Amino acid sequence: MLLKAARKPSHQPPAVMKFGGTSVEDASAFERAAEIVRARREELPVVVVSALGGVTNALLAAARSAAAHADAPLDSLEGHFERHVQIARRLLTDEAAAAVEAEMGRGRAELASLLEEMAAGPRERPPLQDAVVSYGERLSATLLTAVLRQYGLPATCVDARQCIVTDEAHGCAAPLPAETARRTRARLAPLLASGEVPVMAGFIAASEGGAVTTLGRGGSDYTATLVGAALGAREVQIWTDVAGVLTADPRIVKGARTIPWLSYAEAATLAFFGAKVLHPKTIEPLVAGRIPLRVCNSRAPEEPGTLVCAGADPSPHTVKAITQQLGANGGGHGEAPRHGPIVERGRALICMVGEGLREAPAVAARVAHALTNMNALFVKHEVSDVLLLDVDEERACEAITRLHAAFF
Repeated sequence: MLLKAARKPSHQPPAVMKFGGTSVEDASAFERAAEIVRARREELPVVVVSALGGVTNALLAAARSAAAHADAPLDSLEGHFERHVQIARRLLTDEAAAAVEAEMGRGRAELASLLEEMAAGPRERPPLQDAVVSYGERLSATLLTAVLRQYGLPATCVDARQCIVTDEAHGCAAPLPAETARRTRARLAPLLASGEVPVMAGFIAASEGGAVTTLGRGGSDYTATLVGAALGAREVQIWTDVAGVLTADPRIVKGARTIPWLSYAEAATLAFFGAKVLHPKTIEPLVAGRIPLRVCNSRAPEEPGTLVCAGADPSPHTVKAITQQLGANGGGHGEAPRHGPIVERGRALICMVGEGLREAPAVAARVAHALTNMNALFVKHEVSDVLLLDVDEERACEAITRLHAAFF
């Protein structure tokens, strides 16, 4: 039975809700996502969705196989098409599930054509690869739209290529902010004014000439903040499978806890130096409009998560989080928000983040005491909210555990 969720149009700012791959990994996850959107209907949600977990990697592998003239690259995707179909059959009416299956069939046929074209020659390979990998988010958005309708929400699937405009750098395109904002407002504002719930695929975009582009790995978060900035959103929410941004990697530190509050600078620094929850570019579109971002747990939606926003830290000179970077050439997610040191092979860079941390009294002494007999070196740099340590790579996890115990 369909559940009614009627709402009068409003002129208040919307909330952008982005659901990552683990938040739409199976039928239960889709149900949780739909419940979250329905429970927050009065926030005027705009939904951005990632591909189902594993789908993007499978599409990239199929594209590489086609380019290498391997046999039947589409066959490797059949299991992923079936995942979408099974979710539809479990959650939707027969009629709605049949419509989703028909869309899967069209997607399968279009992908077959693209992969055949890639196999024919290298001339247009980069844009074709972007077109191939775009189907993960496109199919996920189609399915989530249908599930939201099943929950009584007036959801409308919006083609992200009509909103997010980029340059021609295929594989990791850079958005054109002014044109992206103009097209996003033009496409989404009327839907919001009429009470619709727009649902968009993350990660994918189009150049000014209309070619399919992608924003790079982690790009769905970037889509959400670009949309949030264009609409002047009251908040952008990143729904994932962890309880916000944590004080350390929970695989290393079992006692890692949720950080209730981060500044934009702290969040960007953590992302660059290896924290996995946020992509470094995610924060950039929000800063000018001072739009807050909240990292939420889709498995525990009642928890507050982590709020990332502007403003002074109410508790300066404290350690907010500890992360690490490995390898000979850094190891962060992308381009640094500021100059960062290079890590030598066999060494690890441990990053302690907190507003004004480097000038905090006694912090260096506490660090040195915690890392006694560990051959740890302080690294000189220019950023006041970061304390960097160079340690043996083999002992990096031990160092993080010791520091976490000392400061948390």
